[in-house]
Amino acid sequence: MRTRTPAVVTLLLAVLVVGAVVAGAYLGRADTPDDGAEIPATQPPEPGEVDPPEGLVLPAARTPGPVLRTPAGPALDPAALRSTLAPLLGDANLGRHVGVAVHDLSRDRAVLTVGGTAPFVPASTLKLFTAAAALAELGPAHRFETTVQLDRSGPGVPTVVLVGGGDPLLARQQPDPGTAFAPDVSGVVSVDLLAAQTARFLRDAGVRRVRVGWDASMFSGPSVSPQWQPSYVPDEVVSPISALWVDEGRLGLGFSDRSPDPAEAAAAELVDGLEGRGIGVVGAPAVSDGAEGEVAASGRSAPLDEIVTHVLEVSDNEGAEVLLRHVALANGRPGSFAAGGAAVEEVLTGLGVPWDAVVVHDGSGLSRNDRVTLRAVTAVLALGADPDLPELRTLLSGLPVARFTGSLVFRFVDDGTAAGRGLVRAKTGTLTGVHGLAGTVVTRDDSRLAFALLTDQVRPIDTLDARAQLDRMAAALAGCGCRRPR
Repeated sequence: MRTRTPAVVTLLLAVLVVGAVVAGAYLGRADTPDDGAEIPATQPPEPGEVDPPEGLVLPAARTPGPVLRTPAGPALDPAALRSTLAPLLGDANLGRHVGVAVHDLSRDRAVLTVGGTAPFVPASTLKLFTAAAALAELGPAHRFETTVQLDRSGPGVPTVVLVGGGDPLLARQQPDPGTAFAPDVSGVVSVDLLAAQTARFLRDAGVRRVRVGWDASMFSGPSVSPQWQPSYVPDEVVSPISALWVDEGRLGLGFSDRSPDPAEAAAAELVDGLEGRGIGVVGAPAVSDGAEGEVAASGRSAPLDEIVTHVLEVSDNEGAEVLLRHVALANGRPGSFAAGGAAVEEVLTGLGVPWDAVVVHDGSGLSRNDRVTLRAVTAVLALGADPDLPELRTLLSGLPVARFTGSLVFRFVDDGTAAGRGLVRAKTGTLTGVHGLAGTVVTRDDSRLAFALLTDQVRPIDTLDARAQLDRMAAALAGCGCRRPR
């Protein structure tokens, strides 16, 4: 047998080393905006556009079948599910109005409903409805754009206008990835970044002094829902909702004070950014709705599926309210609370969600006048597993994981919850006296279930016990071998 010569081996090793260095350098590049990378003018050809070599005959491509097929094993046994949950449902800490619904995702079939058809106050489990409608109406790749326009139409000093495009995660400064309160998305637009672009544009245009305005007219109606408790904004539970803000209307990082006028505060940040880069600003920022001019700067948000994941994972009230308005706008309605609720109803009923007794006043679930039914919640969750609706997959993949991510990091810690850790993915819901947990679980016998656990008459003194009991119920589903005997 022939052996390779030392020279050949040396050459091969050199090629491999160079290849590894190049690959490592490429993979190690920071995925940051405006890093100088150039997009090629022409993209590589698609495989179907390349002619095969002469003499090669390729078989016709076959359409792949569904990844998730109806399982051949036994169906779920409602009696087994009921007996698993019954001892936990009777806990007095859950109050007098508690319910559970279970849906078999593999067969797309409701399996169990306990608690009747009376509606529940959903709290933040309503964010599932908002997220589903946003993904369906806008698509997971949709992005929201914020621009700065230069208006030179009037006499005297020109005006730069910060135009809000409803980016819920528009920031004051570029956040440090991985730090507290930094959203875990692929890219965040900041007003500071827009100010840098604008200053460069102005210098190139020979402009050294400007006025600053803002345009937040994309959304309409009240910025604070009349269906909310009057204390919510003063107590900093939520910010006034706007198509233009920085850090969701907060004046600092974390759970800090909220600005009474988030759009004006965003414009003030643009003033600081311009002045810090040598551009003079005349007067105070002013409303400039409907202004038109040259685009001096722009920035596009992370894709919607990442924003939805963020909203679901950390239960972002402000983010959910912005998404509600985008659903309304995409549905041909005004960007308001009322129009958003009507749009969510139209989108979800069009996808088959039962709407009897469901009432949607907002996108976050902060309103105590919102109502959902057990069947509606599990029907919304089932949309995320529908193979014909791939655009809704983030509805399930974006849910927090028990004991690992988001709002479930500090849940599933009590006795009787271990079986659910890592196997339960669910959206939490909490208001005073109201607790919910709705999501998916993989059971001991590998069944894939959607579930809704809702209770809305819990005594405040029982809050922690009720929450832990919901965790135990979800964990009991994870530990259940609930298929019918063969």
